[in-house]
Amino acid sequence: MEEIAEKYQDNVRWFDETLGVGRSCDLVSRDLRIGGRRARIWVIDGFGGDAVLERMGSFWLGLAPGDVEGLTEMQAFIDRFVTFMEADASTDRENIVTSVLLGKTLLLVEGVRGAALIDCKEYPGRSVQEPPDGKVLRGAHDGFIEAVVPNMALLRRRIRDPRLTMEGLKAGTRSHTDIVLCYLDDKVDRQLLAELREKLTAIEAKSLIMSQESVVEAIRPKQWYNPFPKVRYTERPDTAAASVMEGSIVVMVDTSPSVMLLPTTFFDFTQEANEFYFPPLVGTYLRLLRIIVFLISLLITPAWYLMVCEPGRLPGWLNFLSSPEPASLPLLWQLLVVEFLIDVLKLASLNTPDSLSNSFSMLGALILGDFAVQAGWLGPEVLVYMAFVSVAGFAQPSYEMGYAFKLLRLVLLLVTAAFDVWGFALGVLGILALLATTKPVVGKGYLYPLIPFNGKALRRLLLREPISRDNT
Repeated sequence: MEEIAEKYQDNVRWFDETLGVGRSCDLVSRDLRIGGRRARIWVIDGFGGDAVLERMGSFWLGLAPGDVEGLTEMQAFIDRFVTFMEADASTDRENIVTSVLLGKTLLLVEGVRGAALIDCKEYPGRSVQEPPDGKVLRGAHDGFIEAVVPNMALLRRRIRDPRLTMEGLKAGTRSHTDIVLCYLDDKVDRQLLAELREKLTAIEAKSLIMSQESVVEAIRPKQWYNPFPKVRYTERPDTAAASVMEGSIVVMVDTSPSVMLLPTTFFDFTQEANEFYFPPLVGTYLRLLRIIVFLISLLITPAWYLMVCEPGRLPGWLNFLSSPEPASLPLLWQLLVVEFLIDVLKLASLNTPDSLSNSFSMLGALILGDFAVQAGWLGPEVLVYMAFVSVAGFAQPSYEMGYAFKLLRLVLLLVTAAFDVWGFALGVLGILALLATTKPVVGKGYLYPLIPFNGKALRRLLLREPISRDNT
């Protein structure tokens, strides 16, 4: 056990450095005068109870020198001048630092041995419901909100380590939007951190009204033709905390309930929170199923069109695939029209009042399903394949990746229709080439840990390993 120093100024300097005053923007400290003596308090912004601290501070500032005369022990000071019920004294530096990270308020007074720890914390909580994306059957149901200070406290609640750093930046010459980099000081890649910090400070924009999307578009590589997402988002504090523990950097932008996880690779999108609330075998099955379904959703309609567009191409036992029912529209146009109508329904559902959502779903299903088939516009096989594609798009948590695969599926379908088998082969190779040339915002590469190869990291991304000391 390491005890605090005898000199007041030495203690102030040590706690400022250890707790990260000036390094973490959510660590608040203030100097006071209590009975003519110097005093200092430390508290994490978002944890401290404002009403309690205001009441005690006004009482302390009114003390006269004679009121504290002869006091040399912090417990005696607490007994006389701390009105809050949950308060104790300590001289153990490690215990004091841990208590502050738990949310307690630290008080040092000149000439008084020990430190006062006042437990007036107030943990932030989501007032409505869990995030709409990344829902879990088990586990925490709290979520980030639009204020950056409570979001920092949600991470502090899960990682009570003094090396957890909250680095504050501002961007936007007019909006002066708060941006916070959250990372573990001893695990983060310093080169990636410096590169990301440089990109954020170099943002030249008047405002960041669209919060995290404005930030991403300002710092991402200029590849407008590339649909693959360069950033992974989450509204779940447990997912963000796990990423921080693994050495990643969490970027929080004020006014947004979504945080960015960097660096981001293609294989990061294979993970989802539900896998870690099930046993490893079940989690691995869910992850592999998601990967397989996602790949099938990219290839199924172009491959089916390739098989049925020319009679006699399939073996006899697959003839049931090669005879779609006749319809008014050619097969290629049927697939394109349904792709278009599905997106129209998605956009329309965003603006549908909740009270009408069920009626809207039934109306859309009837129009796209039974009515379209009976009218002879579409074949039932087309609706079956497109229904699978639509459902598969929601089997993974990233909407951005889902739309990237949708656009690539449309291009692959058009190329296959134009050049038959050679078009399908060239289209697949083109997708692989596009994936290989995708530039990440920061990091070793978009296909890491496949390129450059890291077998252990790749296995952990593809298989749900048991939770251990180093695997969060």
